Amino acid sequence: MYTLLNTLYVMTPHAYAHLENATVRIDVEHEKKLQVPLHHIGGLVCFGNVMVSPALMHRLADEGKALVLLEDSGRFKARLEGPVSGNILLRQAQHRQAADPAFALEIARAIIAGKLKNSRSVIMRGARETFDNVEAATLTRTADDLAASLRAAKDAPDLDTLRGVEGEAARGYFAALNLIVKPQAREAFALNGRTRRPPLDRFNAVLSFLYSMLMNDCRSALESVGLDPQLGFLHAVRPGRGALALDMQEEFRSIIADRLALTLINRGQIAEGDFDLREGGAVMLNDKGRRKVVTAWQERKQEEVTHPLVEAKMPLAILPFIQARFLARALRGEMNGYLPYLAK
Repeated sequence: MYTLLNTLYVMTPHAYAHLENATVRIDVEHEKKLQVPLHHIGGLVCFGNVMVSPALMHRLADEGKALVLLEDSGRFKARLEGPVSGNILLRQAQHRQAADPAFALEIARAIIAGKLKNSRSVIMRGARETFDNVEAATLTRTADDLAASLRAAKDAPDLDTLRGVEGEAARGYFAALNLIVKPQAREAFALNGRTRRPPLDRFNAVLSFLYSMLMNDCRSALESVGLDPQLGFLHAVRPGRGALALDMQEEFRSIIADRLALTLINRGQIAEGDFDLREGGAVMLNDKGRRKVVTAWQERKQEEVTHPLVEAKMPLAILPFIQARFLARALRGEMNGYLPYLAK
């Protein structure tokens, strides 16, 4: 049995979230739209122009519940929470190991190995499911290229080389995703490479939105075990950047976010009318589209998988928390290196 704390997502422009007794109330144009007991909420995520009362902010902080602010595109902006708890000894170990180039490279290699293996799994599934022999052959070649990248990553002598291997593999992977989209949806959802800040096509808009939510989940998982989400091993440390959350996200991108994006597109659950074209060519999910994706995201996280290392079934939502614990054990020297999650 897994108790999953519920996250309340507020996406309606100009909505007002405030505290009413022991409940969170959401008003739109002074009309109540939703009221939820505070103890049922694990965190509050607000997209775009959503107002939050100071009283609610204080109460969330007092109860250790995070308030996350995202742009309407899903891009992370800020996170408000109470005093950071956690194990200071673990954080000391994290800082000490991050300063060791050999150890940092070992962790980064493991992260990229997980990403490449899981990306290859998505491509191989696409190759098996297509009825077009030419496209199946192209997808198989991409899977072979990813296998070659995996071997190269294992022998990468430094972080820059490793990042170069990953970048080249990602270009081939994203090009191949177009062939997993059903033919009737390819014109509307053509993926013209990976573009972000801003996304320049509908497929990228969905991916960026999903990646933002995934990153937030990974950050929460890291903080739950006492790790510093800003001190990473693969991603460079920059002010305000959750480098370790970005590291952890890598092994889950393809099997959680990318697969969900493909499902939404191929099943017709998201359409052209769910997007807005912005100035400069940016493409963003509109309010209706965001609601569809968030609903599908929450449902996807409830799906059960078997973790190969702990040999137990669990919802997808639990995976980042399990991996955060493995990372903490590796940093403390209780495991011989970090073991990423590998999908079957």
